[in-house]
Amino acid sequence: MTRKPLFDTIRKILGRGLRQREVDAIDDALDDLVQDSVPGVPRYRQPTTVGKDGIALIKRFEGCAKRRRDGRMEAYPDPGTGAAPWTIGWGATGPGIGPGTVWSQEACDARLEADLERYARQVAAALGDAPTSQRQFDALVSFHYNTGAIATATLTRKHKAGDHDGAAQEFARWCYAGGRVMKGLSRRRDAECALYRSGTD
Repeated sequence: MTRKPLFDTIRKILGRGLRQREVDAIDDALDDLVQDSVPGVPRYRQPTTVGKDGIALIKRFEGCAKRRRDGRMEAYPDPGTGAAPWTIGWGATGPGIGPGTVWSQEACDARLEADLERYARQVAAALGDAPTSQRQFDALVSFHYNTGAIATATLTRKHKAGDHDGAAQEFARWCYAGGRVMKGLSRRRDAECALYRSGTD
């Protein structure tokens, strides 16, 4: 079905042309209507970006630690090992981050935004077409942001199999660092589990 007559009518009503974001929004709404009109096909969109609940959880547990008097952040060692991986800002690790690394708040925030996009893409790829609510997705992005294990974790396998209760129970297994239970990790896994369960039907 051509959508041009509808767009032409909307343009006439508004008395102007449509912006691209408006065209996209109308297209999405029409797609939903078409999908909803097919018997037996539920309306569903797989999340691909982390939502506000996930961002808030990640920020709460990552923090922006080791702020200096000049307002910039400096890197600190892993709390479980006292050594690598060194971390800075909102939990950023990797090449170029080590003793003596210092970033501005703006650099920390920019890295967080880039990391959230990257980890969300990786979680979406790992989940494939397994039905996933936004809150489940957010919890899994937080989990992956901290562990990097979304592709191999039993948690992911159980989620994809539809065993959401079993998947939720897997969070608690990921609370070790340096061979011992870390209270901070236990609290984070509890929060991720609660967020995951809140998005389970």
